[in-house]
Amino acid sequence: TAGPIDRVERFVKDLRTLPPLDAPRLVEGGGRILIGVLKKFVIADSLALFALNAVLATQAQRSLDLWLMVYAFAFQLFFDFSGYSDIAIGVGRLYGINLPENFNQPYLKSNITQFWQNWHATLSAWARFYVFMPFSRVLLTRKPKPPTNLVVLCAHLATMITIGLWHGINLNFLIWGVWHGIGLFIHKLYSDRTRIFYQNLGKRPGLRRAVYVGGVLLTFHFVALGWVWFVLPNLSQGFQTMGRLWGIGW
Repeated sequence: TAGPIDRVERFVKDLRTLPPLDAPRLVEGGGRILIGVLKKFVIADSLALFALNAVLATQAQRSLDLWLMVYAFAFQLFFDFSGYSDIAIGVGRLYGINLPENFNQPYLKSNITQFWQNWHATLSAWARFYVFMPFSRVLLTRKPKPPTNLVVLCAHLATMITIGLWHGINLNFLIWGVWHGIGLFIHKLYSDRTRIFYQNLGKRPGLRRAVYVGGVLLTFHFVALGWVWFVLPNLSQGFQTMGRLWGIGW
């Protein structure tokens, strides 16, 4: 599941025209592999020592401890996941295969839609092409035609539940998918209603920066809280940890 996921047509095209290994490609591919190894085996594995997991969640003494574990897991997962992708991309470069990029600073995006366009981007693109678009078309052809917002909600839920279950078949991944599906739908409603406001932000650079920073913080925390469902093994511990993060259930 680490990716990147490539389209067969593009991959085969590269495979049929493999160039001989040269010094620039050796440097590029080797450098990318080294970056991936450092991300995975140095940064991610170090963060894993105090990142949220089933054991540490039960040992936390304060809400602050849990929040720090959640933050650590968010970055552990990023460096682990993107590190694997860097290694795969680097190996591809050595062979002359240009695998697509999979991560582009996702935690610096100011809304959940941009986050999913830059986190495991190849899986997001696959799900959009094979789940979101076909599912939307099927619903829009029904008679009577359902409300557009209902179609968007159902399509987002179907897409994100598919991505959740891609990682494992259990209720926690299902809830994680619902969490993100609802988040994407709410952002769609919000962006539809604030389009003019955001278009006018270009005239006010100070406010634009403040809105961007606020969006990044909100998006990061929404995603980080979602990782609680992703990492914990069952619903009971997931709900308990969610409550304890906010001081409930100690």
